Amino acid sequence: MTVSAHTAPVGLGDSLRQLIRAEPLCASTLELSKADTVYSCLESDRSIYLVEAGQVKAVVSSRDGKECLLDIYTAGDVFGESCLLVSRRVESATAMSDTVLRRISSTRVLAALADAGLREQFVKYLARRVFQQQQLITDLITADSEYRLAVTLLNLAHKLGQREGDRLRIEQRITQEELSGMVGTTRSRVGYFLKRFCHAGLVSRTKDCFLVVDERRLGEFIMRGTLTSPGAAGTEHNRGARRPATPREYRPPVNSQAANAHVPADTPSCPPRSREGVLPDAW
Repeated sequence: MTVSAHTAPVGLGDSLRQLIRAEPLCASTLELSKADTVYSCLESDRSIYLVEAGQVKAVVSSRDGKECLLDIYTAGDVFGESCLLVSRRVESATAMSDTVLRRISSTRVLAALADAGLREQFVKYLARRVFQQQQLITDLITADSEYRLAVTLLNLAHKLGQREGDRLRIEQRITQEELSGMVGTTRSRVGYFLKRFCHAGLVSRTKDCFLVVDERRLGEFIMRGTLTSPGAAGTEHNRGARRPATPREYRPPVNSQAANAHVPADTPSCPPRSREGVLPDAW
């Protein structure tokens, strides 16, 4: 699984914002409170959205009511581009906090793509989204759920976290049910793995925030597929865990406040891990 925020490449959001200010896109402004709906599944909506401030989550529901958190969008992100293919939404979008959006008609966006610079940025953005979906499908088959949770937490920390040295504070609450939907496992397994991560010092909980992520330790775990207990240097749990022959490239998130503040020079690559359990049950 590639560690990467699901955001537009640097430039697309800025270009849309410049076009909005120049008025050719005639964008409207939406000011939303927490839990307000941007659009609902099956709703007819032919608009593309730019996040100016706040956070929005995209959720898809199954027929039996089970929800899957697809993505979280933050300032500078673009979402809703599926309206270029289908007129009805296949997911719901909801504000996670007080949020400001710019809503742009898809027809005006298509007309603006006559500009060569914007067209190139938009094509790269769509290609990146396709690549990310291919990675997601591959990792659901080849990587175990504990590894997928670690990558998901690191991505969320880069998108939502406030940096404090090597640590990223995620203040926005995300439920274990939502994490299980993103990872593709059960809520109980997410809770089990979070306890292991806390014990190993990869993450911690405080009263004033949802989760504190140790970027270096979690990155090392993703790279090596092993856990090292805090205060026990060189003592790795699950020695001998299999590592894949071909590591994947580490891709730090873009348009991310935490990522732009600091990206370690020795940022690790992120190989997928096998489905076999990499940690002993007695941990």
